[in-house]
Order: sequence, then C-alpha cells, then structure tokens
Amino acid sequence: MLGARRAENLKRIADEIQQHGGQAVYQELDVTKQSENDAIVKLAKDTFGRVDVIFLNAGLMPNSPLSALKTDDWHQMVDVNVKGVLNGVAAVLPEFIAQKSGHVIATSSVAGLKAYPGGAVYGGTKWFVRDFMEVLRMESAMEGTRIRAATIYPAAINTELLTTIKDKASLDQMQGIYDTYGISPDRIASVVAFAIDQPEDTTINELTVGPANQPW
Repeated sequence: MLGARRAENLKRIADEIQQHGGQAVYQELDVTKQSENDAIVKLAKDTFGRVDVIFLNAGLMPNSPLSALKTDDWHQMVDVNVKGVLNGVAAVLPEFIAQKSGHVIATSSVAGLKAYPGGAVYGGTKWFVRDFMEVLRMESAMEGTRIRAATIYPAAINTELLTTIKDKASLDQMQGIYDTYGISPDRIASVVAFAIDQPEDTTINELTVGPANQPW
C-alpha cells in the first residue's frame, strides 16, 4: 500500500513493483489530514486483510536562520513532520492494539540527534519524532500490545528533500554536503526491510544510516 502526494509517482512505483511480481495498491495522501490517513489504512486492510507495518516517511526541510522569520515554513514543517507522524499512528494504532501485533517505522534524521545552525525548526520536528517513537515503544511494551517501533536517522541521502529549501545560504550549504557525500535512497530501503524482517519478539528501535565518509 503506497501513499503520497503525487499520483504519477505512486503509479510508477506501483507498476515497477507489479512488474517484479509483487502486489501494490496506491492512493493519494496528504499526511496532514487525519481523514486521509484513516482512509488509506482502511484501504490497506480491505485490500490485504490486515495491516502489519506502517512506514511514516513524509518530511520537509526548508531550512533557514531563525532571524529570517520564515514562519510559514516553520508551521509547514510542524504540520508534515510532526502532525503527519501523529496522524499516521492515530490511524493505525487501533488496528495494531486489537491484533496485538504491528510495526511502526518513522523517519527522523541525524538532525534529530545533533543540532546545527539553520535547522532549528527542522531539527526540532525530528527530535519530536525521536521522543514520540521511543515512548510508543515503551508504552507498547508496558501495555502488552507487542507493537514494534523503529526510528530511522538518515544523514545525506539523495532525495527531493533539498528542493524545499528557499533560503539561498542554507541551500548552498546543504547542497554542498549532499553533492560531496549523498548516497542512494535504496540504502534506507534496505535498512527498513532489515528491521521488518526481524522476528516479532525482536525490535530494532533506532537505526542511524548515512554515507561512510560523511562526518556528521
């Protein structure tokens, strides 16, 4: 089950999965809307019978100095990076609790581990993901629901993340890092698959992933 903003990209990925013998269904999704998160979880359950894993990967990084007062960007990051995770978990948690099984995987960032100038709000949203996912893991263990929780902390991964940066100085700085160190996003896919493939009594709750030559 695939969900994202752009239907053309979803169709392309779904077609590729099917060409390799897999099953794929997709639906456009705005993670900031609870109703759309609820709908895609329902579609996944109706299509495949149950939901076992949710991977919350949506994110924006329009970095800028705080003094630039790009408050619209601040609020957009909170809406996508924080509320998107909350909405996804709220949509799937009742299913996971009822079946006493499930796996929540969310993308934070190395910015959720280490602060840097220009990334105050972005880093703050990623620190939130770190704390939220750890408490989800702890509470699930305490409540006996056996829900696994994993947080991914990527460093320089070549995605569309930099396209959201409007501040020139911030963009130039980050572009230089990614041009020097960036690696393919399939590295993250491999790590996600590794976490999922562990036995149900085993949770890998934190994974930091990045280029071997990047001194983040």
